[in-house]
Amino acid sequence: MFSRVNGSSRGISNLAILLTALFALVLIAGCGGTAKDSGSAEKMEDAAESKSEFNADQPEFQGNETVAILKTTQGDITVRFFAEISPEHVKNFISHCESGLYKGTLFHRVIPGMMIQGGDPNSKDDDPSNDGMGGYSYRGPGTMLDAEFNDIPHTRGKLSMARGPQVNSAGSQFFVMHAQYPSLNGKYTVFGEVIDGIEVVDFIVNSPRDRRDRPNEDQRIVDVLVEEWSVADVEKSKKAMWAEDEAVHNK
Repeated sequence: MFSRVNGSSRGISNLAILLTALFALVLIAGCGGTAKDSGSAEKMEDAAESKSEFNADQPEFQGNETVAILKTTQGDITVRFFAEISPEHVKNFISHCESGLYKGTLFHRVIPGMMIQGGDPNSKDDDPSNDGMGGYSYRGPGTMLDAEFNDIPHTRGKLSMARGPQVNSAGSQFFVMHAQYPSLNGKYTVFGEVIDGIEVVDFIVNSPRDRRDRPNEDQRIVDVLVEEWSVADVEKSKKAMWAEDEAVHNK
C-alpha cells in the first residue's frame, strides 16, 4: 500500500554576536552557543528560555485530547493526533484501534533513516508474501480514504498514512518516521506524532531485515489502547521524550 521510496554550526563569530541582540539570539539558539560577549543578548536568551518553559496553566495546554498507545513487542509507542488538519485520517486510525484491526499486525517494512510501516491486517496470517497489500478504511472492506495533504513535514516521530499508487487510496496501513524524509512531504498525509516511545521506533527500525525490508523476527503490535489525556500531560510527555532522545544522541 505504501508506494516504494528508496531509502538512502557550531561556532559563532564575534562579528555575528556584535550585530543586534535579537539576531545574535537567533544564531545562538540555532547553533547551541552562549551569549558570553553580550549581556543584553544573554538576558534576552534567558527570557526566551523562561517563556518557552512548559506551563500547564497556559490556556493552550488546557482540556483533553485522544491518544493511542501501540503496545509492541519492543515496548509502547504513544501517539497524539492532528484532528484539525486531517480529521478523516484521525477518525480512521482511531476506529481501527478501537475495532481491534491493528491488534496482532506487524511492522512488516522497516527502513533505517526513513520509517517503520505497519497496520496491514494481512500481516496477521502466516503468509508474508501478502503483507503490504491489504487494508481498508473505517467504512469497511473495499473502501479507501481521500488524501488530506498538509504542510506538516515528515520529520522524526511523525505519524503518516500509507497508500497505493493512486493518491486517494489510503486504507489502514500507516508509518512512523524514524528520521526526516523531505521527499514524502505533500505526498502522504501526516495525521499525528509520537509523544512517548521514540526509542521503540529506533529498536524496531534497526531490527535485522531481509532484502524486502521485512524484519527477520516479527515486530508485532500486541495490543492498542485509546485513552483521553489532558493536553498538559501530552505536552509534558512529548517534552520529556525529546529531551531524553537528544541526550541519548548527543552522548
